[in-house]
Amino acid sequence: MKLLIGLGNPGAEHARNRHNAGFMAVDAIARTHGFGPWRRKFQGQIAEGRLGTGKCLLLKPATFMNESGRAANEAVRFYKLDLDDVIVLHDEIDLAPCKIRVKTGGGVAGHNGLKSLTRHIGNDYARVRIGIGHPGEKSKVHGHVLKDFTKSEQVWLVPLIAAIADAAPHLADGDNANFMNKVALGLGGDVKSSTSPAKRGASPSRPSQRDLARKSAAPASKPDDPQPATPKGPFARLRSLFGTEKE
Repeated sequence: MKLLIGLGNPGAEHARNRHNAGFMAVDAIARTHGFGPWRRKFQGQIAEGRLGTGKCLLLKPATFMNESGRAANEAVRFYKLDLDDVIVLHDEIDLAPCKIRVKTGGGVAGHNGLKSLTRHIGNDYARVRIGIGHPGEKSKVHGHVLKDFTKSEQVWLVPLIAAIADAAPHLADGDNANFMNKVALGLGGDVKSSTSPAKRGASPSRPSQRDLARKSAAPASKPDDPQPATPKGPFARLRSLFGTEKE
């Protein structure tokens, strides 16, 4: 069985916060794949169902972000799970909006939810990092993550959460490459963007948040390369949208 933990803070006042991207993702997974109703257990809320080839338990800790590990520890101990069976979905300020990464282990980058998980269950669990962007100054991080996603951010957030939910069976099966590829396709990663010359006298249109996120995800060309080489291979579109995880 796989345990998918979404990180966030409980309560209606936090439901749309950037810090609750993990809650949003597991809620969408439950809806998309017909999981049972949410019920109280393990100091949180759980929903049971199937993803991919096996059973899956979704968990939303109700202990607030800083104590997320307490709820996770209860579930891990009850089902006698290995850390290979644990996948955590969480917000990530060190990724640009609309970008995601999948990694196992590594640092927690100051994320209090991950700190608590590592303290209670260990560090070698898988993480789906959902980019929400950095406010630019360390002193503004707390306010940034505890504020709601803006209306303009909904342009990329809604399709991203839906794409994560749709691709979740691959994630549960440990097929991270196909998970990332399906998310990319769900966001239109198979459509090449192009820029048409502006008509004379016409004002250029303002790019949307989603367009900006896609542009930031594209690999930059070197100044002295007039015609950058087009990536080739089965995962070319995936690399162009999400980049390569170096951690």
